[in-house]
Amino acid sequence: MSIRERVTLLVGGVGGAKLALGLADVLPAGALTVIVNTADDFRHLGLHVSPDLDTVMYTLADMANPKRGWGIAGDSLKAMSLVERYGGPSWFSLGDTDLGTNIYRTALLDEGHTLTAITERFSKALGIEHTILPMTDDRVRTLIDTVDMGTLGFQDYFVRERWQPVVTGIRFEGAAEARPTEAVLQAMAESEVIILGPSNPLLSIDPILSVPGIRDASVASKAPVVGVSPIVNGQAIKGPAAKLMAELKLDVSPVGVLRHYDSLLDGFILDERDSALLDAVHNMGVQAAARQTVMQTRPDKVRLANEILDWIEGSDL
Repeated sequence: MSIRERVTLLVGGVGGAKLALGLADVLPAGALTVIVNTADDFRHLGLHVSPDLDTVMYTLADMANPKRGWGIAGDSLKAMSLVERYGGPSWFSLGDTDLGTNIYRTALLDEGHTLTAITERFSKALGIEHTILPMTDDRVRTLIDTVDMGTLGFQDYFVRERWQPVVTGIRFEGAAEARPTEAVLQAMAESEVIILGPSNPLLSIDPILSVPGIRDASVASKAPVVGVSPIVNGQAIKGPAAKLMAELKLDVSPVGVLRHYDSLLDGFILDERDSALLDAVHNMGVQAAARQTVMQTRPDKVRLANEILDWIEGSDL
């Protein structure tokens, strides 16, 4: 059974974008839909910034900074240097070229265009052959409750404070009132497989699933739902996933990630270093496979994408 005509991937930023690139490279043009977390969008210096959307967009357009995984390769920070000289907030950097995206996105939003329509417009202009969708056109905001600093907005926690505060809870303001777009629901309904990428389950995937209708659409879809663990050998490949899971008393392991998704998944990909956990996953009623999931090079991304698709096609999910 081929599943390579309609694949839907749910992701956040850098980690998920790596798998998105691998899938984009191996799938036919137009076969991949990437549904992206927008709960870390915020206004900065008057601009509407969509960090995860832009990371995925720049990655699929071959524009992303290869070392950081976010921002634009070769971008400069002259504008931010002047902002800092004026005494303005410089803790969140927007590159000079990246500013073009954020300036025009903000202008289009102010004119009444939806984030979905804007993202489609930008993606086409950058030559991207697949579909990138925000999880919703409504405002959802990740709020982080901490021990010593009260409640922080996501970017304050993640960038300004470098995710050091101890976390006691995570909330998604506005999620209950938000709605998925028709494009999101259609993509999930028509998918041959739905993949939850190796993004932070608490900060990247949970916001998407918190939008009423998206989790239900995953369950209702005839497509198998397959997750890729972001935890490898007890650690996160990048970012605060392991730290957050420990602070929130979750098992910092692929099994902990699987439990967190609470029976949503039909299949699960672990890193080969966690292959000893395969029996535990199978005992939870989920089919699983162990692969080399760490993606450092483009060939790594292509290899993992192919291995995931090959495994799904060869299984009875």
